[in-house]
Amino acid sequence: MSIVNLFISAARAFSAWRQRQQTYAELMALDDHSLADIGLHRSQIAGLFGGVGLPDPLLPPLPIPKERKFVRRKEA
Repeated sequence: MSIVNLFISAARAFSAWRQRQQTYAELMALDDHSLADIGLHRSQIAGLFGGVGLPDPLLPPLPIPKERKFVRRKEA
């Protein structure tokens, strides 16, 4: 990798990082009603930019666990 390619890669990475920061700030500036209109909750925004919460399209969907009935223990 030449020095020129190194600088080009660094510039692109910085540009992408700056774009993510700007988009994050714009989403955080929206009110809760506007976020609900686009299908987001405020607590999901950070996860979108950290990669958390983005499902891998190649993985099968997670099974929904069956509802368990809790049994109250008898007091001794």
